[in-house]
Amino acid sequence: MASTLPENLNIADWLLDARVREGRGDRPALLTDQSTLTYREVQTLANRFGHLLQSAGVEPEQRVIIALPDGPEFVAALFGTLKVGAVVVMVNPQLAVDAIEYFYTYTRATVALVHRHTAPVFQAARSAAASYLKQIIVVGEPGTARAVDGASPDLETFPSHRDDAAIWLFSGGTTGKPKAVVQSHGSFANTTLCYGQGVLGLTERDITLAVPKLFFGYATGSNLFFPFSVGGAAALFPEKSTAETLFAKISRFRPTILVNVPTMVNQMVAHPDGKQQDLSSLRLATSAGEALPVELYARWKQTFGVELLDGLGTAEMWHIFISNRPGAVKPGTIGTVVPGFDVRVRDDLAHDLPDGEVGMLWVRGGSRAIGYWQQMEKTQAAFRGEWYVSGDLIRRDADGYFTYCGRADELLKVGGKWLAPQEVEGCLLQHPLVKEVAVVGVEDANGLTKPHAFVVAAEQRPGLAEELQTFARERLEPYKAPRTVRFLDALPRTHLGKVDRGKLRLQ
Repeated sequence: MASTLPENLNIADWLLDARVREGRGDRPALLTDQSTLTYREVQTLANRFGHLLQSAGVEPEQRVIIALPDGPEFVAALFGTLKVGAVVVMVNPQLAVDAIEYFYTYTRATVALVHRHTAPVFQAARSAAASYLKQIIVVGEPGTARAVDGASPDLETFPSHRDDAAIWLFSGGTTGKPKAVVQSHGSFANTTLCYGQGVLGLTERDITLAVPKLFFGYATGSNLFFPFSVGGAAALFPEKSTAETLFAKISRFRPTILVNVPTMVNQMVAHPDGKQQDLSSLRLATSAGEALPVELYARWKQTFGVELLDGLGTAEMWHIFISNRPGAVKPGTIGTVVPGFDVRVRDDLAHDLPDGEVGMLWVRGGSRAIGYWQQMEKTQAAFRGEWYVSGDLIRRDADGYFTYCGRADELLKVGGKWLAPQEVEGCLLQHPLVKEVAVVGVEDANGLTKPHAFVVAAEQRPGLAEELQTFARERLEPYKAPRTVRFLDALPRTHLGKVDRGKLRLQ
């Protein structure tokens, strides 16, 4: 598909500098507990970070790791990196040493921007990348603050091409080491126009607030790029997202859009004070990252009365390309195709399947990634001409709504029949004592795969495991009921916060 975007495109200019040129420099851009920054102030801070990176030896097309908590420094570091023509590599700032060593060596980043609270861990991992990591810049230290404050507030933005690499996103890493998805400047502009403006309808009057942190591509878009593209504002906080924290931030910032995930949807509706919360500022909430059970959608609507738009996106096509729409939600589905994208349901021979049949997801549009870094075999398997072929299974109905049926590599064959773990999880979530649940396939002594449930319970009591098995058997076909139920204090998660099913299978 031919791009309608200009060839000369740097998203730092497109999202930030352009707002100042339009005369929106004095509009609020970032809201935090400490202060409100205007677009002009964000631009100045980004320019100073750009000079800081140049003084550290960063050159165009080199990678810069950003491992910072959500706040003005993260935003300035991201735009500053892009403004000097370098490539952003966003990683979770709470990583352990071995994970940091992996990202250092895999990305060959020349500079890492880290926060003083987590700097010791990142410094401890430095020896793994001693030959190419020129500097670790510690944000929050007096020396760095003086360097930033003393840098020039003006910086000419590098004239990037729309197809230049802009940001590396990472797969969830649920089945192995995370692989980098190399995305272009054009991809980010395309989805911002198609989904952020086209589906969510963002305007300068909107204020966004997100559950996931900015290093997660879902939040990078919904809680930064989308509002910045229209002169809106993004509310940021560094604390871990909990139901209590979200309620407090909603009360403080009065956002119009809440960027949510199913896990937090569940926590918010299950909170004892949930029904007393004032969410009247919200015109809608979004959900992505994992499947949203229809039962959870119903509980959210009943508790808060706010429209919740479930959708599906991938790092490979950056962000959401199938979504429910305001006023046109079909519960239990991920919605319809976002205009600007083309989605097909296909079989193993790449033939289109009729409505109602489950098949592989094929998608094309202007947000297709360049490929996977150092993963040519996987790149060739996933990127086929204009199309990206994911490992997701979907089904389309006669009205054009899609249902997510799980990952092809997560479907379980139990007694000769296919089983989607999400179906069992959605059932168990209806039980009042189930806070979170993940179902995985485990081979028994005979080599046969059986569903096993891992549950985080609101309260553990004698006989609860058997009670949950009976609960499932009464509502599902017998072969779908979990053979065992194990209780955990918390579900293991990947660096992106998704349930790590691989680890569960080993427990």
